[in-house]
Amino acid sequence: MDFQNKVVLVTGVGPGLGKACAEAFAKSGAKLVICDVNQDALQETQKSVEKYGAECLALQCDVSSSAEVAAMFEQLVQHFGTLDVLVNNAAITPNSELDTQRRNKLYRYMSTPEPRQSLGFTTSISDEEWHRYWGVNVHGVFYCTREALKIMEPKRSGKIVNIASIAGLSSKSAHSPHYCATKGAVISFTKSVAYEVAGANIFVNAMAPGGVATPRFNEYLDNIGEEARNRLWQGVPLGRFGTVEEYAGTVLYLSGEHYLVGQVISPNGGGVI
Repeated sequence: MDFQNKVVLVTGVGPGLGKACAEAFAKSGAKLVICDVNQDALQETQKSVEKYGAECLALQCDVSSSAEVAAMFEQLVQHFGTLDVLVNNAAITPNSELDTQRRNKLYRYMSTPEPRQSLGFTTSISDEEWHRYWGVNVHGVFYCTREALKIMEPKRSGKIVNIASIAGLSSKSAHSPHYCATKGAVISFTKSVAYEVAGANIFVNAMAPGGVATPRFNEYLDNIGEEARNRLWQGVPLGRFGTVEEYAGTVLYLSGEHYLVGQVISPNGGGVI
């Protein structure tokens, strides 16, 4: 796909999907604006995309802050003058030790005959944890979308791709009700905004990926042992998680020329059909 002379903003470009998306756009000729809250991760991705010859503006930004987002977009406009594609990828994902314990408990419950009971996930979530997820995963998507539309609406052109999750579509991530709630909100927000701005030739859609084969998750799979891995794959007909490159390809498609408005594309290996 050709993104020559297109200006693309990808949020949350640390190791994983965000970095893969930035690299895919760079290979396709885009001019890039990338942001992340982690300066080291930001610089690493900047070096990576510049190897492909992409002009890249790297900005440290906490998307849960409306002031930081507004400042980022001000610098974007000063540098490139416009924005053609926004990929709302920045998110908090359930990767703490407690999250791992919850995940193991759910997978065991889903695949092992045992008495039915409450799994006790919701009652263990603190106010701070709940609000932190909403701040990045939902408020951040809103703040970035609001600023992007200020650029896209006057020129009647633009693409916005929101990264949701299979967690917002199903019970596959029931171990993380706070994460599921935020990704469900992203899906609803996508549909509402898509209807609102379609008349201005702005296309808003979402990708809701299944499991992502990131280095961190591959390490988790190595640690749980063969039996637990086999139980996990019982719920994924393809028998593996998607690679970041596979998911990035879907993001590029949704950022290109198509007739999709307010759609949720879920590459998930058949985990939800």
